Amino acid sequence: MSTEGGPAVTSRMARLFDVRYVIGGLLGFYGVVLVIRGLLDGAEQLAQAAGFAVNLWTGIALVVVAVAFLAWASLRPLGIEVDEEELAGPSA
Repeated sequence: MSTEGGPAVTSRMARLFDVRYVIGGLLGFYGVVLVIRGLLDGAEQLAQAAGFAVNLWTGIALVVVAVAFLAWASLRPLGIEVDEEELAGPSA
């Protein structure tokens, strides 16, 4: 069994599965879709919403929240506690 990279590999895996990245990515994706849809809305869609560009403003809000989630995950990464015994490897 190889221990190459030990804690660094564990740390990268934990960041990969950090739920804040998943939430930020999904909100960002749907936000961009709604912004594009909002920019393409015609007069008929605006009339249905009483002149308010619902898709556009909702998309912008989702993108802002997604940026906040991704910034939070980047600036405050998960702290992973590693035992000293794990770092030393198997003792013979």
